[in-house]
Amino acid sequence: MARGMLHSPAAERIAEAQHDVVTRAQLLAVGLSAEAIRHRIASGRLYQKGRGIYAVGRPRLTGHGEWMVAILGCGPRAVLSHASAAALWGIRPRQQGPIEVSVGARSNPRRPGVVARRRSLREQDITMVDGIPVTRPDLTLVDLATILRGDPLEAAVNEADKLGLIDPEALRVALEQLRGRRGVGVLRGLLDRRTFALTDSQLERRFLPITRRAGLPRPETGRWVNGYKVDFHWPGLGLVVETDGLRYHRTAAQQTRDRLRDQAHTAAGLTPLRFAHSQVAFEPAHMVATLRAVARRLERAGRGRGGPTSSLE
Repeated sequence: MARGMLHSPAAERIAEAQHDVVTRAQLLAVGLSAEAIRHRIASGRLYQKGRGIYAVGRPRLTGHGEWMVAILGCGPRAVLSHASAAALWGIRPRQQGPIEVSVGARSNPRRPGVVARRRSLREQDITMVDGIPVTRPDLTLVDLATILRGDPLEAAVNEADKLGLIDPEALRVALEQLRGRRGVGVLRGLLDRRTFALTDSQLERRFLPITRRAGLPRPETGRWVNGYKVDFHWPGLGLVVETDGLRYHRTAAQQTRDRLRDQAHTAAGLTPLRFAHSQVAFEPAHMVATLRAVARRLERAGRGRGGPTSSLE
């Protein structure tokens, strides 16, 4: 917006804070008359974007400006939510379609291109991003769980973690404060599945039948190999399997240690494999197929070298 466009510093400050969007009520409040507003519309300084809402200086708005039009058009308690909030936070790409807004339980705004959901929000559920009122990251993810499932929802949680908005542990705590809201159960189930952890004894009881189905002999467990204590080891195959209890959120230090372990095993001529605890519990068929394919490859390589083999055929 060009400075001086409205010939009102107060009006221009409001428009600048609102991504080049102002309302008729705001213009009147800073001293512009109805006639002055009509003159600015006629001269191409204001462009109607809805009843009592104007774009300043040009008819085309940025994405943030379009969100602001939706918010201002739905009343003083309106906040960006659901997929639109996720796009503002950067945890989901912006999609074509209506803008999603949450409004007070007694509101009933109807605006083209806007989906307004009536519900009660607490003050702590709302924050500001780039001057736009929006649901906080934890509630945004809960709202996404009402419209997304599976990989897209998991990707949103991962992206929120990557951006430093909220990590899975903090999200799990937040879900306790959001109990009763739609989406909480779905999101908790996803977290439970993907951050699932077993004790050593539980892991062994569940993992060993998977290795038998894959045709592998019984592995050594809890042995020290190349300076590291490993979960499962097959010396005859040169195979090491490690299991991670927390798939989502691992610190940089943890990730570095894992890479060093895998690199040490690879440098010593072993093949390291890494699975999540949740895969042991929920994805045994995938693990069987992976272990079977890797073991057969290693056995063929062992025969070619004249080394030891384990009967997998």
